[in-house]
Amino acid sequence: MNTIQDAYFSDLIARLTALKATLAEPMARAVDAIVETARRDGLVYVFGTGHSHMLAEEVHFRAGGLALTVPILAGPTMLHEGAVAGTAYERMEGVVGPIMDRYPISPDDVLFVSSNSGVNAAPLEAARIGKARGATVIAITSVDYSSAAAKGRERLADLADIVLDNGAPPGDAVIGVEGSELKVGPVSTAIGVAIINAIMAGVAACLVGDGNAPIYLSANMPGARENNEQLVARFRPRNPHL
Repeated sequence: MNTIQDAYFSDLIARLTALKATLAEPMARAVDAIVETARRDGLVYVFGTGHSHMLAEEVHFRAGGLALTVPILAGPTMLHEGAVAGTAYERMEGVVGPIMDRYPISPDDVLFVSSNSGVNAAPLEAARIGKARGATVIAITSVDYSSAAAKGRERLADLADIVLDNGAPPGDAVIGVEGSELKVGPVSTAIGVAIINAIMAGVAACLVGDGNAPIYLSANMPGARENNEQLVARFRPRNPHL
């Protein structure tokens, strides 16, 4: 007997399988952009509000991840200091400017901006700031959701240099619950994490060929302490979260 858990897994797997093909070209462009950034000793910044901020934390100080990633984190735009307030802040114009001032994003860098709905003020402001500073801006967003929500407004997908459409439906949740008109099972986080980790894996493969792949090891693996201490010493002056 199929369960709602089965339905969620099947839906998510089908979406990820389809995205391997539909995102192949923009993901390859994202890999190329980050490899060029790495070769210039640039950094990869990652910004998101609400649940989308988890993509920034996912790539930060991550076992098997690249040390050139810098999360852009500020309590008011996340969830842990007040989810209701955070939802209000991410819709306010001007909130992100003072946050971004902490991060010296430059033309040598890449900026990921993650926003599933793709229309809130904060991620759009982050994308505009990134472009104004000359960085390559990569969006992870739902084109369908943002198109439905925009109502004439500019979307994150309109601003980015590279758009990675996560394919999530408007509202994010994908599974209907019997006896209710509501849906459960959001997919944007799982898909977003898969997208950004796949891109970073592609970047790492290129940088290994260069002989300069700054990859963190899990703290419980042999040689992790020495490897990670060297990477922290190298990147801590430019990553305020190390």
